[in-house]
Amino acid sequence: MKIKVNDQVITYDGPVSIEKIAQDLKLNHVLAANVNGRLRELAYILTNDQDITFLGYDNPDAVKIYESTIRYVVAMAISRLYPKASVKFNYSISRSILAVIDGYDGYTDDHFVEKVEKEVKKIIAANLPIKRQRVSIGEAMQHYQEHGMMDKVEILKYREEEYVNLYACDGYANYMFGYMLPSTGYIDQFKMFTYHPGFIIQVPRAELGGNIPTFVDEPSFGLALKEVAKWGKIIQGNTIPKMNEYARDHQTAVEFVNMCETKHNHQLNDLGDMIQNNIDNIRLIAVAGPSSSGKTTFTTRLRIELMARGIKPVMISIDDYYLQREFAPKNEDGTPDLEHVDALDVDQFNRDMLALIRGQEVTLPHFDFKIGKRIAGKTVRLSSDTPIMIEGIHALNDKLTKSIPKHQKFNIYIAPQTQLHIDNHNPISITELRLLRRIVRDQKYRNSSAEETLSMWPSVRNGEFKWIYPNQSHANFVFNSELSYEFAVLKKHAVIQLQAIHSDNEHFITANRLLKFLKYFKDIDDDIVPNNSLLREFIGGSSFHKN
Repeated sequence: MKIKVNDQVITYDGPVSIEKIAQDLKLNHVLAANVNGRLRELAYILTNDQDITFLGYDNPDAVKIYESTIRYVVAMAISRLYPKASVKFNYSISRSILAVIDGYDGYTDDHFVEKVEKEVKKIIAANLPIKRQRVSIGEAMQHYQEHGMMDKVEILKYREEEYVNLYACDGYANYMFGYMLPSTGYIDQFKMFTYHPGFIIQVPRAELGGNIPTFVDEPSFGLALKEVAKWGKIIQGNTIPKMNEYARDHQTAVEFVNMCETKHNHQLNDLGDMIQNNIDNIRLIAVAGPSSSGKTTFTTRLRIELMARGIKPVMISIDDYYLQREFAPKNEDGTPDLEHVDALDVDQFNRDMLALIRGQEVTLPHFDFKIGKRIAGKTVRLSSDTPIMIEGIHALNDKLTKSIPKHQKFNIYIAPQTQLHIDNHNPISITELRLLRRIVRDQKYRNSSAEETLSMWPSVRNGEFKWIYPNQSHANFVFNSELSYEFAVLKKHAVIQLQAIHSDNEHFITANRLLKFLKYFKDIDDDIVPNNSLLREFIGGSSFHKN
C-alpha cells in the first residue's frame, strides 16, 4: 500500500493509521489530515493507496478538532470531580469559550477553576486514548440518560440515522459532533481562568498560526452576550430541540418568529434612545460588522427609527471614495488589495465629512465601477441637526474619520451574537451562521453556487481579522443581528446547495460540517418571516430591496 505525502511515497504492508504515518515521518504539531479531499482524524485507518496532506494549527478544520477535544476533556474532568454537576459551553468574547456550571452548590470561583484545571492537566498527562465507538441510537440515549445528559437525549430524537458515534476515554463517553484527537496527550496548550458566571477556556486559533490570542475584556460585547443569556431564559432554552418545539406547528412558529423580531425592534428602540439623547453632539453615525451581519437592512431600519424621532440622517457611501485600482495597495501576488483602508481616498473622505459637518456645500464623488474611476456626484449641504451615516468594512476605523472628534462620532458594531447549541457541550459558531447566510444570499442575488461562496470565504475572513475585528472595541453600541429561528428558515435554502458539493471537492469538508447540524432543525416556512425582517436580506422578499 502506497501513501503519498507531498512528494514523498511511503509503503506499508497493510492498513495503517494516519497517526502512525505522522509518527514515522517524525512530524510534530499534526492534528488531522486531508485524505483525497476528506477531513480525517488521526485515528483513521487507511486501507489502500492514498494521497494525504497533514493539517496543523494553521488549519481551521484541524483546530476545530483540537477545540472539540479540549471541551471533551473539560467535561470529563468536571464529571470526575462533580458527578452531579453539568457544564454548558458558550462561545464568548475575545474568541474564547465560556463554561457555565449547573448543579453545583458552591461558587465557580478561583478555587473551583484551579481544581478543574488540575484535573484536566492530570487527564492530559496520562495521555489516555480516545476511541470512537459506533452504537445504536437507543444505546446512546440510554447512556446519556443514565449520566443525566438529557439535552443529548433530546437532540438524538431528531437524528434520522439508526447509529451514532460516541468517543470513549477511561470510562467516560461523550460526543462533540465532530472529530477528536486520538489521545488526551495531544492537548498541549490552553488557558483557563474565572470569568463570571463561569470560567473562560482559551485554545489555539488558526488565524494566529496556532497561538492563543490575548484575552481582551470587551464591555460592550460582554453586555451583548449578557442580553443573549437573558434571551435564552426568556425562550426557555437555546438548543436545537427547543427551537424544534417552536417549529412544531404553524401557530407556535409564528409566535416564535415574532418574538425574535420584537427583540430586534427593542434593540433598535434602545439604540434610537441613545442617539436621540446625545444628538446635539453626534454628527457621524458609523456602522460596521463582518460579512453577512445584515448591515444593509439594519442601516435602513435604523434610519427609519431615527426619522420617526425627527432625526433625518444622510447616507454617504464609503465606496464612492475608492481610488483607481492602480493606486490601491497591492497584495503579495501583486493584485490590488481593495479591502485595504488605503484603497480609499482617506484624505478626501475626511475633508468632505468635516466640511459637511461645518455646514459647507460639498460636491460628493461617485465611483463609476464600469469605468473604474470617480466622477462628480451630487452636491449637498447639511443643516446643523442632520447627522451623516456611513456603513462599511472601515466605518469604525479611526483613520477613515480622523478629522472628526470622537465625541461627535457614534459607532455601531453589528454581528450575530448567538448562543445557540446543538446540545450543552456543542455551541454553534457565529461564523457558521454568517457563512450560511452568505451561501443563501449569494445564490439568491448573485446566482453563485455554494462552492463559489466557500472559495471566497477564506479571503473574506482574512479581511475581517485584518480590518473589522481590530476596530470593534470602538463601538458605542453592539447590535445583535441574530434571529433564533433563522437556522430553521435558512436550512431549506442551504441544504440543497451544500448537498450538491461532491465528496471529491475541496470544499466538501466545510459543506459536510454544516450539513451535520443543519439536518437536526425542523423547517420554518419563509412565508411567516416579516418582509422588513433582517433575514429577508438573505432569503429575499424584503420590502426594502428589489428582488
